[in-house]
Parts: sequence; C-alpha cells; structure tokens
Amino acid sequence: MKRMIVLGAGLALVGLCGLTACTDLKPLEADVASLKSEMAKLQSDTQATRAAADQANQAAQGAAQAASGAQSTANQAMAAAQAAKSASDATSEKMDRMFQKSVQK
Repeated sequence: MKRMIVLGAGLALVGLCGLTACTDLKPLEADVASLKSEMAKLQSDTQATRAAADQANQAAQGAAQAASGAQSTANQAMAAAQAAKSASDATSEKMDRMFQKSVQK
C-alpha cells in the first residue's frame, strides 16, 4: 500500500512537472514567433537597402559618364580657344608689321 501511495505521488509529481513544462513553453514560443517576425522584417529591410545601394551605384556610374563627357567637351573647347588665340596673335603680328611698314614709308 505504501508503494502505491509513493507511486501515485510520484506520478502526480511527474504530471505536475509536465504541465508546468508545457506552460513554460508558451513564452518561449511567443519569443520564437517574435524573433521570426523580426527576422522577416530585417530581411525585407536588407533587400530594400540592397536595392537602394544598387540604384545609387547606377546613378554614380551615370554621373561618372556625364563627367567624362563634360571633360571631353571642355578639352575640345580649350583646344579651340588656343587655336583661336594663336590665329588672333598671328593676325595681330601681321597688322603690327603692316603698320610699321606704312610708318616707315
């Protein structure tokens, strides 16, 4: 009889521990669910950040191409200005020589 009481008390204790363990899992399950939703949000944010970075990279490449084109145009304008200055200097020298010839006569 004593064995039956001890065995019954032991089974009751095991059952109570089992119920307690089940109730302890509820907060853990809630934490896991919360972590899963945070993970999904972080993945979404990461994808959005990656898309923004790709877009910024494309914009930077476009700006670099535009800058290269502008530099090329500026170099052409500089060459044209130097050629015009050389022609102007040559014309000025010619006029000075012509003026000096007319003054000498």
